[in-house]
Amino acid sequence: MSMTGQEMENIFEKQNLWRKLSLFDWGWAAIILMSTAYAWQQYSVFMDAYEAGILFATALAIIAWGWFWKPVRAYSLYVAVISLFAIYLYGNELALGETNFFLKFLISSKSAIMWMSALYVLATVAYFIGLFIGSEFSSKTASAMTWSATVMGLVGLLVRWRESYLIHFDVGHIPVSNLYEVFILFSIITALMYLYYEGKNKTYNMGGFVLLVISSAVAFLLWYGFGSRGASEIQPLVPALQSYWMKIHVPANFVGYGAFALAAMLAVAYLIKDTMVKKGRGGAIIERFPDLDILDDVMYKSIALGFAFFTLATILGAMWAAEAWGGYWSWDPKETWALIVWLNYAAWLHLRLTKGWRGRPLAWWSIIGLFVTLFAFIGVNMFLSGLHSYGEL
Repeated sequence: MSMTGQEMENIFEKQNLWRKLSLFDWGWAAIILMSTAYAWQQYSVFMDAYEAGILFATALAIIAWGWFWKPVRAYSLYVAVISLFAIYLYGNELALGETNFFLKFLISSKSAIMWMSALYVLATVAYFIGLFIGSEFSSKTASAMTWSATVMGLVGLLVRWRESYLIHFDVGHIPVSNLYEVFILFSIITALMYLYYEGKNKTYNMGGFVLLVISSAVAFLLWYGFGSRGASEIQPLVPALQSYWMKIHVPANFVGYGAFALAAMLAVAYLIKDTMVKKGRGGAIIERFPDLDILDDVMYKSIALGFAFFTLATILGAMWAAEAWGGYWSWDPKETWALIVWLNYAAWLHLRLTKGWRGRPLAWWSIIGLFVTLFAFIGVNMFLSGLHSYGEL
């Protein structure tokens, strides 16, 4: 049986893909696999079949991520080294977080998250300075601070995970269970997506706009987490969240939220530049804005990525609901607004792909879509009640 030319071409493409992998690529895979094997050896007794599946699937995803986007390797190694150092310093005594210098001022979960917050705000300012005065040094410094903030944010979450177990084994849980924790996750995911597009398009001038939404998340985080509410304190999980589904549903959801937020902020940049150019008020600052085609392209790719993950998260959420509440869908306010968000971006992509819409209409739609998403994320918790009431402000 002979193969067609297309089939032969597909085989050669797959072979070339494997040939492109260097020794560093295979070394990266080896590091992740050995780390996974160690985690399995140490903690498999505490895992059920689903959690074991999550562990090994995550390992494969991280390998593929490192092959696809090389900078994430150094990022992951920095996070791993700093987190393991913090865990080593803690030993089995949570109280050391108040007496050990490194933990108290640098790498306990609260300290790391404070560093993350400060660095994101400083990066926002530096990006705009770079844009307004055309300083490449300022822009590169902003990028470095964004990477550093993103390292410290993930370190903060991982160390917080360990701290929860130091409180008591029954309290321990993955730190994606309340608004304080997921706002940190949102900031990290949005920043990583931005840094990818920054490197791919070789421009720093989108950074100020994207970092604005991250700085807004940081402002909310500081108000919510470190005020009188005490939301930054680690609390036991409510029964509804004591499930392996939380480990995959919540992160998938926030890839969607982060991508939608990134697209909306680039839409703001698009509208500013497009309006000024049409009015003949370009000027040096507007000329330093990224090209409209780049902004339009990244906006589209972000929404496409966010829609894929949000769809996955919605499916996972329905499966979780079936297990927890006996039905896949109950028209709970959170579920209803999740459907509205999904339909909103499904329509956006439909008009882009089938009707050829571009530019200003979809930019405005992206911005409006962010407000719809924001209500689904926070507004429902503030103004409506339902089965998801554990997320109330």
